[in-house]
Amino acid sequence: MSEAIVIGGGLAGCEAAYQLAKRGILVKLYEQKPKVFSPAHKSQTLAEIVCSNSLKSVALDSASGLLKAELELLDCLILKMAKQNSVPAGSALAVDRDAFSKSVDEFIRKQPNITIINQEVENFTDNNTIIATGPLTAGKLYENLTSFLGENNLHFYDASAPIVSGESIDYTKTFSASRFDKGESDYVNCPLNKEEYYNFVNELVNAKRVELHDFEKKEIFEGCMPIEVMASRGIDSLRFGPLKPVGLKLENGKRPFAVVQLRRENTEGSLFNLVGFQTNLTFGEQKRVFSLIPALNNADFVKYGVMHRNSFICAPKFLNKDFSVKNHDRLFIAGQLSGVEGYVESTMSGLVAGISLANKILGKKELSFPKTTMIGSIINYLTSPNENFEPMNANFGIVPPLEEKIKDKLMRKEALSRRALGDLKEILWN
Repeated sequence: MSEAIVIGGGLAGCEAAYQLAKRGILVKLYEQKPKVFSPAHKSQTLAEIVCSNSLKSVALDSASGLLKAELELLDCLILKMAKQNSVPAGSALAVDRDAFSKSVDEFIRKQPNITIINQEVENFTDNNTIIATGPLTAGKLYENLTSFLGENNLHFYDASAPIVSGESIDYTKTFSASRFDKGESDYVNCPLNKEEYYNFVNELVNAKRVELHDFEKKEIFEGCMPIEVMASRGIDSLRFGPLKPVGLKLENGKRPFAVVQLRRENTEGSLFNLVGFQTNLTFGEQKRVFSLIPALNNADFVKYGVMHRNSFICAPKFLNKDFSVKNHDRLFIAGQLSGVEGYVESTMSGLVAGISLANKILGKKELSFPKTTMIGSIINYLTSPNENFEPMNANFGIVPPLEEKIKDKLMRKEALSRRALGDLKEILWN
């Protein structure tokens, strides 16, 4: 029988190992626990969940719900185990984290085609290998992967700013311009008057923040200051920082009191990043406070800002659409290390990598996901040219629009989901 190696026993690694094993491939699954623990891990079981126990919504009018529906069609182990170990959470899928991890661990250990090797891996081969070591990849493996890809090509990611859907921006309250009229007007500028600015700052400094892990506090805050921390250092500090109006003029020729700049996040211009808004606010507080910016009163936040330690590759530069490494089509990178963000997104990458490697080993046809699906849209985002690449989660902002215009947001998202599932079923069943 053919063999494959999976490095890392998290969500992506376990899913990849399962997809390989069910197709008759012998899998060696390397997991460093319990011999070595990262700063965030404590349990000895596979598929340990270290942060929130929520896997987000299951509703088909949500991007996360659509992604789950697609994964169900592909026999996703992690999703199946999550449902078996769920706890009441309304329309969201939340799990008893200990019971969930234990269930995955027991299932994987019972698979005759999977051998678990509890050993820290320092090096790897580019033959039939999937690396799924997570956002805390470190040590010799981190160094060797960096060397393999090329110097400075494995990013160390501490903080990110929120991203909003382009269609949800109120452009009547913005203006396009570059500072001092130099170059193209690449930024969408959102002006605030004096009253709006001071109200925004007051709410910002008093908003609820996320508690970081002890090991993250020193590393992150020394290297990247959250916007709320900067604001707390003086009422006008943001006007001399990321919200400075210098070199920008309104249509009447006057300079605005303060300006929030939005930068394109993708080539289509469907997503925009809030420049300089690295933040440690809770997601709910980000929505509330950042919506005080006039142009973003009704903004759809497709990705909230986060602050945590996270190693990831520059996916557009190094990944193929099946999560294999360019010019090394038998070496795959999955999980958050690949540039996805979120539990279900990480699981998806492991599933795609596992199926893709199995198909290559068995000489079967490559499975290609339409861009209209959530899986295909995430893959398209990861592999499209992007000079400002940041990890991405599932959201409708990266999905191609419908041919017909649907004004109602809920109905539009449901229509996108119906189209996606129909297109995926056609690929799988034909």
